[in-house]
Amino acid sequence: MMALTEEQKMMRDLAREFAQNEIEPVAAEIDETSTFPLENLKKMAELGLLGIPFEEEYGGSGMNIMAFALAMEEFGVACGSTALSVAAHVSLCSTPIYMFGSEAQKKKYLPDLLNGNKIGSFCLSEPASGSDAGALTTRAQRDGDGYVINGSKQWVTNGGYASTFVVFAKTNPDAGTKGISAFIVDKDMPGVVIGKKEDKMGLRASDTRQITFENVRVPAENLLGEENKGFIYALKTLDGGRIGIGAMSVGLGRAALEHAARYADERVAFGKKIGRFQAIQWYIADMATQLEAARLLVYQAAQLRDAGQPYSKEAAMAKLFASESAMKAADKGIQILGGYGYSRDYPLERIFRDTKLMEIGEGTSEVQRIVISKLVMSEINKG
Repeated sequence: MMALTEEQKMMRDLAREFAQNEIEPVAAEIDETSTFPLENLKKMAELGLLGIPFEEEYGGSGMNIMAFALAMEEFGVACGSTALSVAAHVSLCSTPIYMFGSEAQKKKYLPDLLNGNKIGSFCLSEPASGSDAGALTTRAQRDGDGYVINGSKQWVTNGGYASTFVVFAKTNPDAGTKGISAFIVDKDMPGVVIGKKEDKMGLRASDTRQITFENVRVPAENLLGEENKGFIYALKTLDGGRIGIGAMSVGLGRAALEHAARYADERVAFGKKIGRFQAIQWYIADMATQLEAARLLVYQAAQLRDAGQPYSKEAAMAKLFASESAMKAADKGIQILGGYGYSRDYPLERIFRDTKLMEIGEGTSEVQRIVISKLVMSEINKG
């Protein structure tokens, strides 16, 4: 394992303690009732867990992406819904404001986001444009000293609880992806319509909505970065977000492994513990090996980003391999538990449902393979 600093170990341990004491005990209940973990998010903010990779002057903890990845793994072990809520808030809303926002925007929005006073969200996907994000149809038309936004966004994580939205819209419809801009939109701006909560298979406590913008007037100072550079900002945001999702996936897979290993050491069949059967041992060995490899890919991507080095390929690899490894771990975990694994009385059933989205959200596995192949071929053909 790559060496961690003492500060990073302390952050990991803080996140682990909070996850075990506050998040995991309510994970099954909030999944069953589809209850957004707002109270725990506020507690996390008080401990600095929502501001890990941000500078202290904006209310952050002054650490880095590696520290955030360590925390995200621990949150993933405890509860997928809570971890995803954190990922959307930190990686997809606070981070683009931090990376691309003006100093005035950072001072206005980041303190409330990092201290938990406000929840953040990211509005890119639409009912007819998911993986093909460049095909979005939401418009932002310049009007005097501002913009008027019209359109609908789909699969907006934290949508029903967010006060701050990073919204992508076309400001030059004829320019394709080079005509997309990003805006910071406040929930209380007239015309922001919050849709019904989606009834999902997994991650049920994570709040997912359609958000519609009906003639929403946004002041020019809420343009995030430069006009028509929004698609670049979206891709860079998603690159970084994949590190967090990769770490969360490792956490979900680790939870599946730990539950399966404990069960295998207790369950007796044919006169001995099932963990002594070679078939079960091989399942556990494969799960552990794949998750360790996934963790190292996540660490590599995080360290490259922290060092200011290119990391798009490594982030895509980490997200791809971690999500698929976690799904395999959840599947084999249920197999080890047999009928009990299929029962809602045991956590594996919830972990399995939660993990599936890791292969879909923030770029499907298919999209990750396209990204990786393009970057690999570019590297080879340049050499």
